[in-house]
Amino acid sequence: MEALRSLIDGALRDAVHDRGPDVLYDPIRYVLDGNGKRLRPILLLLVADALGTDVDRALPAALAVEVFHNFTLVHDDIMDDSDERRGRPTVHTASDRGWDTATAILTGDMMMGLSYELLSDLDDRTDHRAVFAAYHPMVEHLCSGQARDEALEDRPDASVDDYLQMIDGKTVALFATVFELGAILGDASADERSVLRRAGRDLGRGFQIQDDWLDIVGNQTETGKPVGGDLLNGKKTFVTLTALDAAGADREAWLRSILDRPDVSASEVDAVRRWMEEAGVFETTRDAFTSYFDAAREGLAVLPPHPATDALQHVIDYTQHRAR
Repeated sequence: MEALRSLIDGALRDAVHDRGPDVLYDPIRYVLDGNGKRLRPILLLLVADALGTDVDRALPAALAVEVFHNFTLVHDDIMDDSDERRGRPTVHTASDRGWDTATAILTGDMMMGLSYELLSDLDDRTDHRAVFAAYHPMVEHLCSGQARDEALEDRPDASVDDYLQMIDGKTVALFATVFELGAILGDASADERSVLRRAGRDLGRGFQIQDDWLDIVGNQTETGKPVGGDLLNGKKTFVTLTALDAAGADREAWLRSILDRPDVSASEVDAVRRWMEEAGVFETTRDAFTSYFDAAREGLAVLPPHPATDALQHVIDYTQHRAR
């Protein structure tokens, strides 16, 4: 795991270290040097490795998905008005570096283009048509999910099902595509690709639901994000929508009054956390993301016995227990 992360970190630095102008590439280097877990590229490399494909051959695709993922974070931070990412100022708020929202928009745009450039570096043994046939729809699904996320905030009748449809685009599509790309590079059959794509979907759902949970119960030092940020921003998440379902009329009115206000206090966030714990909202959320992680593990049964298959099981275990 650490060897793969080190390989990815070094390759990302090499991909942009000598590019210019600095006014464009300095913020890109800042983003890519942001101490990310590199979860998505590691998953891709492990799936390909388990199917017998050399890690170096699959590396361009792994770098592509990591650059693409970070592009989405840069633009998400603008849309969510987030001040911090991974314990550091977001690009659009790093005024001490001379950066602003325009800088962040250009940074994200260039990173999206760079991801396609990296993907095209796959060697001639690769079925490029299959690779891009998996990659292009992911871009559309992700943008659709982001649009649904924005629209969801204005819907008082939003449900957990609406939320799942939204994250299936915004977060889950990239996880599913990572697994599918690893399968393509490993010359998997159509059936194996389908199973692995579904495993990626389940892992993505588990990851995002858990992320919503960590936003409220996590430690800022470990997560790199302010605790209760989703509540402060009035975001509709699995946790908040489950809470609304669990609330009686009085509690629902109280909860909506907090979710709909831009000036929520730290004491109100603490009060919401205490009530959610007492009402079983956190337990319901834990059960949900645990079931998806379990389903992802079951999907790995399609892979042959291999150290990389064991490592994939470890990644799922690690992800499920992160930042606790």
